[in-house]
Amino acid sequence: MIGRLNHVAIAVRDIAKASALYRDTLGAKVTAPVAQPAHGVTVVFVELPNTKIEFLEPLGADSPIARFLDKNPDGGIHHVCYEVDDILAARDHLKAQGARILGDGEPKIGAHDKPVLFLHPKDFNGTLVELEQA
Repeated sequence: MIGRLNHVAIAVRDIAKASALYRDTLGAKVTAPVAQPAHGVTVVFVELPNTKIEFLEPLGADSPIARFLDKNPDGGIHHVCYEVDDILAARDHLKAQGARILGDGEPKIGAHDKPVLFLHPKDFNGTLVELEQA
């Protein structure tokens, strides 16, 4: 059901500093920051030949990333994102298998302007999983 790894998301306190580290030290191509108010974050993507790294910076004190950083002051891996061909079919299959979909269970538009869902980390070995429509 899952396709390729789309990205690994890392929560950071300072997106400009994280971007400069990957761009200037590692020589990576880094996109410009984009605010995603519906998700409470600002994002940038580090574009790699086989996948992407997403930096997530809180957009306001109520951001879920602000809460993550309260628990993990140095930041860290927040989630992994896999592509699926049909997000609704994937959701229905996962629910039938007992997996919990976060939120109201309906896809939201993510940072790539495609539908996304998040799966409860307790159902996936302690890892928050994002599914994105390919």
